[in-house]
Parts: sequence; C-alpha cells; structure tokens
Amino acid sequence: MKIGVPKEVLEGETRVALAPNAISALMRNKHTVLIESGAGLAASFSDLEYQNAGAMIVSDAVELYRAGEVILKLNPPQMHPQTGKHEILLMNEGATYLGYLAPFSNLDAIRHLVERRITSFAMEFVPRITRAQSMDALSSMSTVAGYKAVLLAAHHLGKFFPLLMTAAGTVPPAIVLVLGAGVAGLQAIATCQTPRRESRSL
Repeated sequence: MKIGVPKEVLEGETRVALAPNAISALMRNKHTVLIESGAGLAASFSDLEYQNAGAMIVSDAVELYRAGEVILKLNPPQMHPQTGKHEILLMNEGATYLGYLAPFSNLDAIRHLVERRITSFAMEFVPRITRAQSMDALSSMSTVAGYKAVLLAAHHLGKFFPLLMTAAGTVPPAIVLVLGAGVAGLQAIATCQTPRRESRSL
C-alpha cells in the first residue's frame, strides 16, 4: 500500500503527520511511504532524513495525492494554495484519509469525501482509552499545549516564576492559576513547578 504524507498548507502550521522514525514500522508491513518534498522542514525533519529512513520524496502535492492510496494529514482537508484545488479533489476516488476532520464544522468537506468514496478516519474522535492509547492523537498535542502555555505566560509575566533567594535579595514565586486538570492542565502544572531538592546534612 502506498501511504502519502503531504505538506500541511494551513498558515503557521509547523507539524507533519509522520516523523522519520515511524517509517520503518510501516515498511516492515510492506507499505511504501511517499513524502512531499519539504513536508517535514518546519518540524525540523529534512527530506534526507526521510530518505534515509526509507521513504520516497515526491516533488509536489499533485503527484503525491495521485500516487497515495492512504493519505496521512494533520489539519482537515482544505483549499490547496498552490494548486487552487481542494485537497479532497486531489485525492484518488476510493482512497483512505487519516487525520483531523472537524466534521461538525466541516460539512462540505464531509460531503466531498462521501461523493468521492474516500474512507475517512477523524483522529480527534479516537476514544481516550487504554486499548486505543497508541492511536491517541489528542493527548500528545494537549501535552505540548500545556507546556507551551506556561512558557508563553512566563514570557508575558515579566518576572521569574520560581522563588529565588539570592545575595541581591529574594524574588517571591509567581502565583499561577491553571484551569482544568486534563492532559494539558496537568502538563501546565508540572511545567510551573520548581523541582524540589532534598537537603541532607552530612
């Protein structure tokens, strides 16, 4: 089976649907992996890394969609700025799509997928249960969001987060409010905390 990974076209998107270290598992199952040239650059993965992992680099999106039997994406299919066509129309009829879909706010896209008989899996609706943990596409993103939220807050706060006791004086710790204790909230709490050091007298 030919698995295609296109470059994300959403403005500001830096992620890619498949990292080079995941390619070997697909190849062990006799799949061919096609990566659009430059698809991983914003995520710090070069075309050479993908090639070394065994993937084939495809020069443009049209060629990739034409060759791919399974398409892996992150953002829901949308208008492709270079081709002027919707990404669904670039996919082969009868192909398979795996990625985020946002079906409740993307009804036109869902209709196009049905018309073209494209089997689609909305990864954001994979249940967060133990058996489906390896397919959980949201927890990893929530972890990043919780971590990044604290970094952004620290940047805008304009003072240190932790308690600092220095020769120049004491800086009181910041008071942080985290709303929610889901995956993102727990990661935010963990990022805010200063590691406790045990003091032992010798």
